Amino acid sequence: MFAANGISKSFVGTHALKNVDIEIRPNEVVGLIGENGAGKSTLMRILAGTHRPDSGTLTLDGQPLRLRNARDAAGHGIGMVFQEQSLLLNMTVAENIYLGQEHQFTRFGILNWRAMNDASRRQLAKIGVDIDVTARASGLTFAARQMVELAKALTLEESVDRPLVILLDEPTSVLSASDIDVLFARVKSLKSRASFVFVSHRLEEVLRISDRVYTMKDGAVVAEHRSQDVTAPALHEIMVGRGLHTEHYKESKQSVPRSEVIVEASKLGVAGAFHDVSFKIHAGEIIGIAGVVGSGREEITRTIGGFLPQTEGALRIKDASVRFTSPEQAVRKSIGYIPRERRVEGLVMFLSVAENITLADLSCVMRGGAINYKEERKLAVDWIKKLRIKTPGPDAACRKLSGGNQQKVVLARWMTAGSQILILDHPTRGLDVGAKEEVYDLVRDLSAQGIAILLISDTLDETIGLSHRVLVMRDGEVTAEFDASRGNKPDQVELLREMV
Repeated sequence: MFAANGISKSFVGTHALKNVDIEIRPNEVVGLIGENGAGKSTLMRILAGTHRPDSGTLTLDGQPLRLRNARDAAGHGIGMVFQEQSLLLNMTVAENIYLGQEHQFTRFGILNWRAMNDASRRQLAKIGVDIDVTARASGLTFAARQMVELAKALTLEESVDRPLVILLDEPTSVLSASDIDVLFARVKSLKSRASFVFVSHRLEEVLRISDRVYTMKDGAVVAEHRSQDVTAPALHEIMVGRGLHTEHYKESKQSVPRSEVIVEASKLGVAGAFHDVSFKIHAGEIIGIAGVVGSGREEITRTIGGFLPQTEGALRIKDASVRFTSPEQAVRKSIGYIPRERRVEGLVMFLSVAENITLADLSCVMRGGAINYKEERKLAVDWIKKLRIKTPGPDAACRKLSGGNQQKVVLARWMTAGSQILILDHPTRGLDVGAKEEVYDLVRDLSAQGIAILLISDTLDETIGLSHRVLVMRDGEVTAEFDASRGNKPDQVELLREMV
């Protein structure tokens, strides 16, 4: 058994963990849930050896354990599969699986590639997947890379004589339903040789895969349940202090769109992605696009955002014909893009909150050809108050913020830039239920201000709940359009019929 007892950890200005107790028993999956900033990531890093606790102890099979780094943890059979993934995309699958362990295939300074490739195939066989071990990781789907991460963790079996402990940090955040089914099947099949800690914001998934669930709030463990003894709504209430209610998507705040057409696509298309797509977005209107992966919905948002140039049809922004070849052109037409990968595409993580907020339009803080840093900080403070961004201050690096607060910084940037059109590409991905509700509130406020919004989301529930109208796509074409006005929301089944 792997256990943490009385674990506390503080950073500058933040008490991240407060006297945390948790145990991972043999051959079980332990769920770990909590809002962004509850302390889950800090606890996982301590268990993985990348952070050291200020106080408290770790024990493994009843013996005290001191982890100085991730290599120490690996030496005791503790491995981690990261949310952002740790694979090096320019290396092969086999090189990634045995990264840092190449010595076992090396003799007289020469690496035996055949032996390493064969060993990698054996690791992948443990989880029942067939992936070309000589292929570069960059050519794999996200789901396939997740399987490689899991196989990489299983290599620890070769160096320890006890069952493994594998930490899964948000492993399903960008997976499709079918990919999640595959991952869960692999985890269940591996329970005889490993224990797992599963971190996710998707409460239904946590209950589906876990044997027990720990709930964290404000750096402390506030509840422990057997999965069969608790429901997702009950866990939600413990996490955020209120129940999951019908106002989750703030439908009562859904305003009526204005008559002015802000965006008009006419027979728009990109070769190989989508074609003959026509729609209008009015001022204050939220248009949701529903469809499975590969339906063309992501490519539409990328085209309107200037990332993917159109090859056919017409696009008009406020009655002016446009043909974007770069994101900069879209920004000049008052289009803001909130990407799904906010850590990669949405923010410069090492820059401060203030610097990220003004990044899209420095003119608002330029004085005499130079940035007025006092003005920049003042502007950031105003947005921090307005959007209730939890941060030590405007000078804090964005990498130190929780996911929900990072998303608010991205929104603040586009509002500072005066965007009249927002593209929301999976805006709540990776956010806990409380942070999601805050984003929904912001989206409703932006809509009421007359901002036109194009939305694609992780779930049909969210797409339907937030939108005024929903377009359904299949195989690059729009197959149906549904009214989703307040009090007249379509049923998921109706959309699914047109999606598949």
